[in-house]
Amino acid sequence: MSDVVKNSVRISEPATTKTPEATDAPIPDVDNYVAYTLKTQKALPPIQWSNILNELNWISFLVLTIPPFVGVVGAFYIKLQWQTAIWAVVYYFMTGLGITAGYHRLWAHRAYNASLPLQYLLAILGAGSVQGSIKWWSRGHRAHHRYTDTELDPYNAHKGFMFAHIGWMLVKPRRKPGVADVSDLRHNPVVRWQHKHYISLILIMAFIFPTMVAYLAWGDAKGGFIYAGVIRLVFVHHSTFCVNSLAHWLGETPFDDKHTPRDHMVTAFVTIGEGYHNFHHQFPMDYRNAIRWYQYDPTKWTIWVMSKFGLASHLKVFPDNEVRKGQLTMELKKLRRAQEQLTWPSDSNDLPVISWESFTSQAEKRPLILISGFIHDVSNFIEEHPGGAHFIRNYIGKDATTGFFGGVYDHSNAAHNLLAMKRVGVLHGGSPHGLDDKRAIPPSQRLKIARYTELLSPGSSSAYSDGEDGLL
Repeated sequence: MSDVVKNSVRISEPATTKTPEATDAPIPDVDNYVAYTLKTQKALPPIQWSNILNELNWISFLVLTIPPFVGVVGAFYIKLQWQTAIWAVVYYFMTGLGITAGYHRLWAHRAYNASLPLQYLLAILGAGSVQGSIKWWSRGHRAHHRYTDTELDPYNAHKGFMFAHIGWMLVKPRRKPGVADVSDLRHNPVVRWQHKHYISLILIMAFIFPTMVAYLAWGDAKGGFIYAGVIRLVFVHHSTFCVNSLAHWLGETPFDDKHTPRDHMVTAFVTIGEGYHNFHHQFPMDYRNAIRWYQYDPTKWTIWVMSKFGLASHLKVFPDNEVRKGQLTMELKKLRRAQEQLTWPSDSNDLPVISWESFTSQAEKRPLILISGFIHDVSNFIEEHPGGAHFIRNYIGKDATTGFFGGVYDHSNAAHNLLAMKRVGVLHGGSPHGLDDKRAIPPSQRLKIARYTELLSPGSSSAYSDGEDGLL
């Protein structure tokens, strides 16, 4: 990444429990690492009803199922006070930002630099989201980006919405995630500290701290535990999980359509700004997820504010020129698809080449006119001509180039496009008037989208034909 890329944060997707980590060994020198790994590493047997109890990841299963149950029961018996409601929302964003601004954009993607105090704060708040340690979470997320939509992607979206959302955590992985380098995290003192004290941190930050705040501030310990602790945790979980599922399902692909990530405002609101996922997968080291000022990305805003206070620095921003190339590529693809739905004139290489004598001879039997070196059959247009049928009849068997290009009337783009559809041959030797070559190209084709293979192929030359069948 160049010096232009100076300000950035990164966001990763959820992980609630520790699963076997793939060793960070060097990738073998093979042409296709994914195919090589699938061939050489044996996967666990498919999950069936007969073995599902043995294949459940019980720690994750309990972490993801007990809080919703406790939250529903608790909410039924404990009244929600307005102070607790506000605190639950505030703490939801605090712990959510621990994941989005901390786990994801800072540690998984190194999108910006954070001061030591900010790192400790994000590590503590991230623990309150109970999604695994920084090291575990970031390792899986880096594998997700490196092997997106493959069997080595821990939360492969091609395996279904629910698998990507939560299923991959409920069962033991069928195979290890692909190799990902986390050597920088192993040497980070904050990451090592959080990993060592992770269990204590999640108990304190997920349940004890929100409970004590509500108890000491307005005397609502039970409400603090249920609403700011348990229910808030459920919302944070599924907010983050939506980055793996909803962000790969809902929306558009304005930067690249090779993989499943998509951009959508709804996902952004659900995930604290992580909804512009197509951009993120194309430019993962950019601290932004939303690049427009009006797009919802509170994680980006938080990082920017922290930089103004000197707590964050080197916010990485991908060069705008490269971002716009990605957008242009997708716009051209859309235009190409629209272009392929239209009917276009026959290519000059596919039309027979006719001599002047053959042209005049055949024009005695069918209404043929010559314009810009192309012979046109106007039999179904004579009576439809806006300027009157007599103008067309006067030019049958003749060269009407001058009249068409302003001698009688300077025709519109629509007229040029329609005329091109009536081409049936090419005059041998071309137009005697020597008009600019572009006049032979209909306006609709002067900016036609071409694939690089089409530009490289020279095309075949047309064969000369001087017989009566030459125009058929």
